[in-house]
Amino acid sequence: MGRQFFGTDGIRGRTNAGVMTAEIAMKVGQAAGTHFLRGKHRHRVVIGKDTRLSGYMLENAMVAGFTSVGMDVVLLGPMPTPAVALLTRELRADVGVMISASHNPYEDNGIKLFGPDGFKLSDEDELAIESMLGQALPLADSPQIGRARRIEDARGRYIHAVKGSVPHNIRLDGLKIVVDCANGAAYQVAPSAVWELGAEVIAVGVSPNGKNINDKCGSTHLDLIKETVVASGADIGIALDGDADRLIVVDEMGQTVDGDQLMALIGTQLHARGELRGGGVVATVMSNLGLERYLNAQGLNLERTKVGDRYVLERMKEGGFNVGGEQSGHMIMLDHGTTGDGTVAALQVLSALVQSGKKASELLHLFDPVPQLLKNVRFSGGKPLEAESVQKVIAEAEVQLAGRGRLVIRPSGTEPVIRVMAEGDDAAEVEQVVDAICDAVKAAAA
Repeated sequence: MGRQFFGTDGIRGRTNAGVMTAEIAMKVGQAAGTHFLRGKHRHRVVIGKDTRLSGYMLENAMVAGFTSVGMDVVLLGPMPTPAVALLTRELRADVGVMISASHNPYEDNGIKLFGPDGFKLSDEDELAIESMLGQALPLADSPQIGRARRIEDARGRYIHAVKGSVPHNIRLDGLKIVVDCANGAAYQVAPSAVWELGAEVIAVGVSPNGKNINDKCGSTHLDLIKETVVASGADIGIALDGDADRLIVVDEMGQTVDGDQLMALIGTQLHARGELRGGGVVATVMSNLGLERYLNAQGLNLERTKVGDRYVLERMKEGGFNVGGEQSGHMIMLDHGTTGDGTVAALQVLSALVQSGKKASELLHLFDPVPQLLKNVRFSGGKPLEAESVQKVIAEAEVQLAGRGRLVIRPSGTEPVIRVMAEGDDAAEVEQVVDAICDAVKAAAA
């Protein structure tokens, strides 16, 4: 069957509308619980959330769903997505749940599911769970109904784990670091982890009220952290998103360091120590051509996948890679976790900063990005990309950029939008190519 609920990163939507209601959350709990009832042991699910107002509603609904089919529930409260993945494995749980819509505004929410190995569910598991959502599932006998409990040391466990991702001799003494937690899931753990390693921490985006997650702060809204870094004379700034699985860095001059630059740094640092596996780094089709050229010059490869960290992770596991990510800041380091972890990535960057003795602006800008332009074309219906006129313009653009640039055109997976991206050494040519394709798409959709 096709996907009605699960997208590329779990289930997501506006709360109390469409797929993101308490009723559906309860059904997802019942279906996921039923799917993972395997063996005769007492089954367990770990549930974490970010700081959205709707998290309370969806958390309670999922507790009802899981306990009704006989699963015990361990509640973590507000915790980063990678913490849920970690504690799912540590607590020997059968399934893990993160209630979050990542970098989306507070009105949205979502459900991400992890298997007992701490990895996001496979397509097969998601489809199996989706197929159960319309069924009347068997409920547990009264004596077998699950219990729910909250563990109070979840934050400490996660902080200990992320600090363990850097060598014991690394201290951050003398560094002034701005940490922007987007008023989200890492508002307690990320500043604490950095402070415990010795840094002076200036924390922003750490006053969640249920409605201010990602609001003019965090990795998708960098004005706040840039202003704070420059005004405070900080050495570096690290910005997380609402569920803390992505990272964007700001150097001491207020300049942005995106996921491509971070992959270049972490990948080459590991390579120099003989610790990089797979012969390179895995990224998506959206990563800049400058990253690819830089890695090639170091004798490393850039493997590209479709957009979405799940596709990056799949390729990493298939090819034996241990570093991958997205330009948007998802950073996956399989030596330290099973999913993207902005805090772990930040500590790798801070460790490199300490070891280099350089300023952030000198260390973190390893290559000049090739001019890149992305435009979105909204359409009302049909399949404009299949129109002969559009295909002709795309073919002409590919010939024009051959050997000097790249073209990526894809429909959005969540809305009626065509995304048109081109990059090349000539910024004017890139703009001309993108505009020509956008005009063709608009004409075909009219």
